[in-house]
Amino acid sequence: MGTNGSTMLEPLRQGLPPIDPSAVSSSVSCALPARYEAVRGARQFTRSTLGQWELNHRFDDVALVVSELVTNALRHALPSDAAPCGSAKEPPVRLHLMRWTSRLVCAVRDPSHDGPTARESEEDFSAESGRGLLLVDSFSDGWGWHPLAGSLRGKVVWALFRLG
Repeated sequence: MGTNGSTMLEPLRQGLPPIDPSAVSSSVSCALPARYEAVRGARQFTRSTLGQWELNHRFDDVALVVSELVTNALRHALPSDAAPCGSAKEPPVRLHLMRWTSRLVCAVRDPSHDGPTARESEEDFSAESGRGLLLVDSFSDGWGWHPLAGSLRGKVVWALFRLG
């Protein structure tokens, strides 16, 4: 019944609008290396997954949001003080795509415990982060984040798309 991924995403599922778990038709994930080229890989993974799910028409919006979430995750996964906490075992960033009958969720896991916030411009990258979250907010039907539970370090940031 439970896989590693579903356990990790339990807080995510609890934070989503009520969704019948039996309506989950598909769930995939891919590990991303802690390099900025990973954004391109995340977009390719998203394109092929949406193609398999016959959701190509949603690619532009979903890929834009995935790119922003992965970029933000890498920004927090890349600093050397983010610890080699398990970097040998598993890349620090992971992208999950989950499809329900009427919803699609993209979720990105990273090793930072800090929640994503639109900061008031302290530095350039902060302002950029804020803009990224505005894009996520504009192109998705909702987003949020949750710290990971148990022995897992970091957080999951997710965005929801309604499928019509």
